[in-house]
Amino acid sequence: MKNKLYQSFAMKQYSFLLILLFVITITSSNAQIALRPQPKFWFGMSGAANFNFFTGTTQTLNSTVKAPTAFHKGVGVAPYASILMEYRPNPVLGFMLNLGYDDRGGKFDDVNAPCNCPAKLKTNLGYAVIEPSLRIAPFSNSFYFFVGGGLGYNVRNRFIYEQTQKPGDNRFNTSTGSFSNINKTTLSAHAGLGFDIHLSAVESRTQVNLSPFISYHPYFGRAPRSVESWSISTLRVGLALKFGKGPAIIPVIANVVKPPVEGKKDTVAKVIAVVVPIDANSDADFSVRAPIAIPVKRKFNESFPLRNYIFFKEGSTNIQGKYVTLTKAEATNFQEIQLREADPKTLSGRSARQLTVYYNILNILGDRMRKNPNSNITLIGSSAGKGPELGKASAESVKKYLVDVFGISASRITTEGRNQPIIASEQPGETNDLEMLRDGDRRVDIVSNSKELLAPLEIVALQEDPLDSRVIINTKSKTADPITKWNLQVIDEKGVIQNFGPYTKEQENIAGNTILGNRAEGDYKIIMTANTRDGKTIVKESNIHLTHTVKPIEDALRFSVLFDFDRSVSVSTYENFLKNVLVPQIEDGGTVIIHGHTDIIGSEDYNKNLSAERANDVKKIIEAELLRTGKKNVKIEIFGFGGDPSTAPFENQYPEERFYNRTVIIDVVPK
Repeated sequence: MKNKLYQSFAMKQYSFLLILLFVITITSSNAQIALRPQPKFWFGMSGAANFNFFTGTTQTLNSTVKAPTAFHKGVGVAPYASILMEYRPNPVLGFMLNLGYDDRGGKFDDVNAPCNCPAKLKTNLGYAVIEPSLRIAPFSNSFYFFVGGGLGYNVRNRFIYEQTQKPGDNRFNTSTGSFSNINKTTLSAHAGLGFDIHLSAVESRTQVNLSPFISYHPYFGRAPRSVESWSISTLRVGLALKFGKGPAIIPVIANVVKPPVEGKKDTVAKVIAVVVPIDANSDADFSVRAPIAIPVKRKFNESFPLRNYIFFKEGSTNIQGKYVTLTKAEATNFQEIQLREADPKTLSGRSARQLTVYYNILNILGDRMRKNPNSNITLIGSSAGKGPELGKASAESVKKYLVDVFGISASRITTEGRNQPIIASEQPGETNDLEMLRDGDRRVDIVSNSKELLAPLEIVALQEDPLDSRVIINTKSKTADPITKWNLQVIDEKGVIQNFGPYTKEQENIAGNTILGNRAEGDYKIIMTANTRDGKTIVKESNIHLTHTVKPIEDALRFSVLFDFDRSVSVSTYENFLKNVLVPQIEDGGTVIIHGHTDIIGSEDYNKNLSAERANDVKKIIEAELLRTGKKNVKIEIFGFGGDPSTAPFENQYPEERFYNRTVIIDVVPK
């Protein structure tokens, strides 16, 4: 009866621990795992309780002590301790090695001798053990299971035998000694589960884990003696403390604006986004910046600026067919709110929907002049060197449309003609890209002192791949032998491979949604294979974790600032807009993503620098106003993409597209 109680108690503990570990596993698989350094080698120690279960037969203890009745079953709780090492070459497979002391002692169930006298037997068995294991983390997260074997060397084999003289006697005669016929070595197997709890900071190079574990060691191979049939099975429950040192972290630094502190000049802090590099001292730099969380979609309430130019074909004064023109009856019912809804699919998809807004500029202008009867405009027509008369004729075409269709009084519209616009794209002595430059100079400029006429239009947009959801890859040769081409392989924990490239630039980006697909999260190995000009091949690796945000659609604000050709200085009218409209929308603890762009005119390097200057020009205005108004802990990220077509807001086929590409876009993401 007592033996059954022991076994029932032990099995209940075993079942409870398994259920608890299963709950922890499910929880960990659904939790967001922050990207952190992943050490390959871990060292530490462990401690555990051995729940030992005895079966078989034991009667002859040694040459001098033989129990009159055989003992068969028993249980015991005994200590286990080890020093350990782990090797994890990848997130799934690894190896474990424990060197320790394994106590397999316990107490047999009491029996009665032939004289009906109670008898007891306790054992003290101890082994020095070596236990290698294969470690498998099937979900590439903190949960793992392990299987392996063990080699034990016996270091303790004592027993205590007690028996009374007669029934009902409470006085026991005690015999102690060492078991005979002890197997000095034992071979065994085991299987178990574990879970790593991170104790160190995400960005810390030294990682510390506390790991609860449970393992089962079956009886086969663990017979302590070469005689009789005594065998031992063990359920082990314990904790391991592990230390590992990961690869060096390369920080991606973004400005965080903090409120001014009296007596201190530095009020701009730095936020570090974790990047895991590989082999930092070799002949190439390679790093991957992964977003902490990827929004599935983001809805933007966007302030879209109206470019105040109407472009004309060479030698023509007719309004081009791509501009939306209405009949007088249609104009009566037109309202710009009709243009508010849009649904872009990619960053470059902004072009089609926003140009729909822009191509309605004549109707928007007519509607606003109708609603603001005291406003006036000047139309300045330019012919790109074909004479001011042609330029003025173009301006008169625009005036006629506003007067005839929207009923605007002709006295409210002044027209002028010029050879070149006031801010011209073509400069004296220019020889490159003349056709595209002159396309931009054949236009009518709309000028007004009434700000409401040319104010940005508020539109709503849904975007699937916002900029902060992208994985950014940087690669650069550290020698005089530059990288000419490189490819990427992205491999998930199940071995599924995605290929990207070839690339020729030092920085590229891939949409996080493209990598994740329909998965909620995943761990990926990034392998870069590069070729240098001298024919050398360079291979680099990095690991990232990607996860989708909980909310399927996030809300954010978007603003745009337009620049004139080849100018990095912000248009003066936008400074008040940034201070008075944009900054008040930024929350404490929010994120501001500023990305600069150019058109394709000019060299790649020049445009990249120009776009960065434009982004920084806008950043300085925002940063200063945040400090003045006391906004706290706002993270500002800066990107300069130049004229890169893969990230450009618009195409570059038409002059209006190129003008809209001369922009800085500001995304304001709430905390």
